[in-house]
Amino acid sequence: MDYTIISEQQYHQTMVLIYDLMNKGEAALTIADTEKLIAMTVAAEKFEDEVMRLKPAKPPGSLTEVIELFMFQNKVTQAKLAADLGIGKPKLSQILTGKRKPDVPFLKAIYHKLNLDPGFILDHI
Repeated sequence: MDYTIISEQQYHQTMVLIYDLMNKGEAALTIADTEKLIAMTVAAEKFEDEVMRLKPAKPPGSLTEVIELFMFQNKVTQAKLAADLGIGKPKLSQILTGKRKPDVPFLKAIYHKLNLDPGFILDHI
């Protein structure tokens, strides 16, 4: 399976899909899931090596980017973060992919868990 990432948005979406597959647990993955996970991981690494390393680091510009950065830096899966925030994994996944708007309980939870600046949160909802 060939998988290519051509934009940062596609990279972030791919990372969400990778986390979703990883959250299933290795024993629950089908052969097709495993092949997809490998292809997406290789593509993400290639994109990071060829595109992201050339760009100067910029601070996250959205709540999604902040949350994904937090998950990456702390090696936290979506399932674990959702549990820590006291929300369901589907809700977190929908917020990260833009399919759902963050609500007040979610915003309060990320404020406390991620120690975010309230001004940043208000500017990015």
